[in-house]
Amino acid sequence: MARPSVEPCSRGVIDAESGPGELGRGEQGRHRSMVLVACVLASSMAFIDGTALPVALPRLRADFGADLASVQWVLNGYMLALASLTLIGGALADICGKARMLALGCVLFGLASAACALAPSPAWLIAARVVQGAAAAIVTPASLALIGATYPRTERNRAVGVWAAASALTTAGGPVLGGWLTEILGWPSVFWINLPLALIAVGVLLVFAPKDGRIQRRFDVIGAAILASALGALAWALSQIGPSEAQGVADAPARTGTTIAIVAGLGIVGLAVYAFWECRSEHPMTPPRLVENHAFLGLNVATLMIYTGISIMFFLLPFDLVDRRTLSTTDAGLTFVPFTLGVGLLSNVFGGLADKIGARTMLIAGPVGAALAYVWMALSQKESLILGVIAPMTLLGLSFAVLVAPLTASVMSSVDQTNEGLASGINNAVSRIAQLVGVALAAGVVSFESGYEVGLAVAAATSIGGAFTAAITPTPDAIV
Repeated sequence: MARPSVEPCSRGVIDAESGPGELGRGEQGRHRSMVLVACVLASSMAFIDGTALPVALPRLRADFGADLASVQWVLNGYMLALASLTLIGGALADICGKARMLALGCVLFGLASAACALAPSPAWLIAARVVQGAAAAIVTPASLALIGATYPRTERNRAVGVWAAASALTTAGGPVLGGWLTEILGWPSVFWINLPLALIAVGVLLVFAPKDGRIQRRFDVIGAAILASALGALAWALSQIGPSEAQGVADAPARTGTTIAIVAGLGIVGLAVYAFWECRSEHPMTPPRLVENHAFLGLNVATLMIYTGISIMFFLLPFDLVDRRTLSTTDAGLTFVPFTLGVGLLSNVFGGLADKIGARTMLIAGPVGAALAYVWMALSQKESLILGVIAPMTLLGLSFAVLVAPLTASVMSSVDQTNEGLASGINNAVSRIAQLVGVALAAGVVSFESGYEVGLAVAAATSIGGAFTAAITPTPDAIV
């Protein structure tokens, strides 16, 4: 559903309002740029942490003398908190103020990082990681919502492109930085790098962020509890599909499968209860009108399909590189550099282009290009590394550079400005669920003889589904 246009006679009234939709309109370009820097630094903490920590896990496990299950929960505890609380973080940004919640999230993330670095036991570390995930669930949607509130819609794609590019580059640098710090200073140093980033981001926000406006509505505590429980159950169930055989666990598969099915069923029931509650709550966290917003709904369905596809690829490709092509883990990691550099260096360019020509063409071209890259990988498995992996990964990076900024900006532009934090939270939650769905699907096909090719075919199909959904979805009028 396109956002209705504003009549000229209403412009003076709207411009006089200090609501969050008008944040930054009177700020000079330098102030906007500094706010963008703060948003990039805040988000970078989560992205660096996510890619730097896995490199440190072997040393961490050895220092604690921990078993594999405990080490895995260092990652899973963070992801479960992030997946189940991201939507709530977005809603809080709308109600309590975007800059205010972003600063709070940075402080919480920094403190949790310090707790991780000082952890005396695996249990302590896992608990601190859960807090980190909760903080990241505030930081990511609040940073995107603040960009949307600070930049006018005519400049938003370019600003989101800068955010996406910086995020991709910091993500790429995570493994290198994590490996170097772990080798020189030990694994706690991976967490210590978050503290200066958090302090700088908060300082910039205090100086340059526009004044926050608060939306006069109560926070739906009951709805938030129901939703967090439901999403947490689904995220846990999806994270458990497929790993038991790979890990050599001796538990009975039937019992494990039953437990997963029960928890997943409870998650689905929880979502139904949440929908029922939101329709009857006087202050719903997710206004039912969002479901009736065809643009917002379609863009999130497209997000689910597109990110499911790339999650399948990211799960399958390392096994092919290490097990079949016999690359070292370092060399295998380097094969992802073309993708990361493509997104990092070109997102800003294509974001600016989307501001000029509109997002629809790019929302179709990006997923189609990704699907071609997956098919290319599947058909070239027996070819050389350059032809079978490097070249299609370059195409994939180009395709996502075309896609990321227009998709993110379109989601935020598809709702009222007072709901941009919530919209960002929903879209981030959808992408996290897509990641878990993709891993579950990939784990289901990887044991087959042609699991690599089948998995990439599924990834291509979901990506094409995302392109088709984007093609039939009404695009917000502000970016057409």
